[in-house]
Amino acid sequence: MASSLKALEIDVNEAPVHGNESSESQSPISLTLRAHALAAAASKIARDGNRSTESPESQFLFAHLDAVQQRARSWTESFSAYCERPNECDVPLLQLAHAIKLTPIEVLAVALTAAVEDDVMTGRTLAHLQAPLGGSRPTLGFLAASLTEMTAGNASALDVLATGVAIQSGLLTLMNDNAPLPERAVGVPLHLCQALNGNDGLLNGTTIGIDGPNAVPLPASFMDEAHQHARALLSSSQRVLIVRTGFNEEGRAVAVQTARAMGRRAVFIENEKTAALGPWLLMRQLLPVFCLELGPGERKLLPAIPGYDGPVLVLCGPDGGIETNFGAALNWTLPVPVLDERVKLWEMALGDSELAGELARHHRHGSGRIAQLGRLAHHRSILNGRTQPTMADVVAASWTGEGVRLEAIAQPITDSIPDDALVLTAALQTELTTFLLRCRARDGLVEGLGPSTTARYHPGVRTLFIGPSGTGKTMAAGWLAMKLGLPLYRVDLASVISKYIGETEKNLAQLLARAERAEVVLLFDEADSLFGKRTDVKEANDRFANAQTNYLLQRIESFDGITILTSNSRSRFDESFTRRLDMIVEFPFPGPEERRSLWQSHLGSTHGLNQKLLNQLAAVADLSGGHIRNVVLTAAVLAREDKRAIEYEDIITGLASEYRKLGRQMPVELQISL
Repeated sequence: MASSLKALEIDVNEAPVHGNESSESQSPISLTLRAHALAAAASKIARDGNRSTESPESQFLFAHLDAVQQRARSWTESFSAYCERPNECDVPLLQLAHAIKLTPIEVLAVALTAAVEDDVMTGRTLAHLQAPLGGSRPTLGFLAASLTEMTAGNASALDVLATGVAIQSGLLTLMNDNAPLPERAVGVPLHLCQALNGNDGLLNGTTIGIDGPNAVPLPASFMDEAHQHARALLSSSQRVLIVRTGFNEEGRAVAVQTARAMGRRAVFIENEKTAALGPWLLMRQLLPVFCLELGPGERKLLPAIPGYDGPVLVLCGPDGGIETNFGAALNWTLPVPVLDERVKLWEMALGDSELAGELARHHRHGSGRIAQLGRLAHHRSILNGRTQPTMADVVAASWTGEGVRLEAIAQPITDSIPDDALVLTAALQTELTTFLLRCRARDGLVEGLGPSTTARYHPGVRTLFIGPSGTGKTMAAGWLAMKLGLPLYRVDLASVISKYIGETEKNLAQLLARAERAEVVLLFDEADSLFGKRTDVKEANDRFANAQTNYLLQRIESFDGITILTSNSRSRFDESFTRRLDMIVEFPFPGPEERRSLWQSHLGSTHGLNQKLLNQLAAVADLSGGHIRNVVLTAAVLAREDKRAIEYEDIITGLASEYRKLGRQMPVELQISL
């Protein structure tokens, strides 16, 4: 018998499916690959002169041999004829055999091994035949002895099975590692058994497709490009497409559409275990999609999939590199949809065209984030007894942090800062208003401008707030975020900075990627600790510190969102960093006029200080707004204890405490008694 059959090389999709016609219909046993494998085992026993029908196992076995030999003189001839017109139940295995070039011995070995998993009598019979070794799964030696008639020339059936594609691809797995090769049991993984029966099955670490409620609608441009990539992957030698996105659900939706354009389904792989994966992909028409999370400078070699040489997708963030054994990979970075597409996505998410237009104009959300905010806004509107979401619902939804995972490395600042809470000079108010307008116009800012402006434009906006402690830098950041309708997150530097080489860059990359997909305002307090000047290289640590600073400077420039950094001094920053900033806003120490307004703003209307005393405080107490706030809170504690309004003596007590904290002497003019 030849080592390969012509029947296994035909397109089994065109092969007619037969049943038990004519005289063969008298047999209760259907002719299948399983029947031929059992007939092969019975033939081996008969050749050994051990044919006996006393036991139920022997009767079961020889009934299959008799059924097969009704069609031909031997089971091998029957097998050849059967493969030309297979039963429908065997089409998946024969299609797989054609795709990965299984030998006939391997086809029958798989059929018999898989039969054990769903047929008790087959397992019982094999256990009977393999005594005293025992076990209902066939051993490699038993399969080789039963199927030796299929070998050509001097070929060894044991060698064909042990070194064949079935074991290499994971279709057959060897058990009992310490046993001699002939005594090692053979199994078919459960998910492959289910695939042979026409079902998807389950494989740990994988998920097929996306649940309906979690599917993310994609803009038309994404759909078109997904179809183009699908055609390219099927028609060229390019096998790997890397899809880069900051929003996981959006990337999965793109993978689903790309797979659909190929006539396949996407299966998302969360680990690097590819054993027994290839045959499953082929039988179930699945497109493998590896889901990776890489840090800056990190490189990952894409694992090979034994038995599969089709297209592969990789989902990852903006950082890191993917290496393959199949040549260079294509990269597709998912952009923020253009304005018209964002309008349509918001309309699908909210059902309100007017609100959709406003959100699309003022926010650069991706399709995944729009779908997520739409679901959350609908939920909030129902909680509030409304049938239609409002802008307030969308803004509130953006603060939930669901799916953003920023809380581990940044703290939300939820304080609402009204206009009259900010006490600013006219010049500072003008600069903050200009920055606010810059943020609102960032999406289409370069439209109509020259090529030198548009060539390297990034929609991200970066500003540095410079000024002494307590001059209102953080409060101004909160006011800007409120005006923009965006959440404000203060970066926890302790969670970002690491003593281990490369970890700081990785942490910051994760932070910025998550912030981009959520469209939040990031606040870096004391930013000079991260973005400070580069130093002369005197030892290895200096080299790594400079490399870290270089990465941070480059990454903050390409960040797509809004970044506010604060510091007490401009001189602590590298010149190359200040060049990357859109604005530097100076927060000067307040003068007497600003201090008077600060005292009034903090004290409110229920206090016992007259204008003369307020003027004196403003003129003599040279404190910033943050210190004035501390003084007023201390005075309020004293007044609350006596159930009265704040008096001047309470302020003096608070001032004394605050000056002691600062290590300074309180002005003598403030120590007068009334």
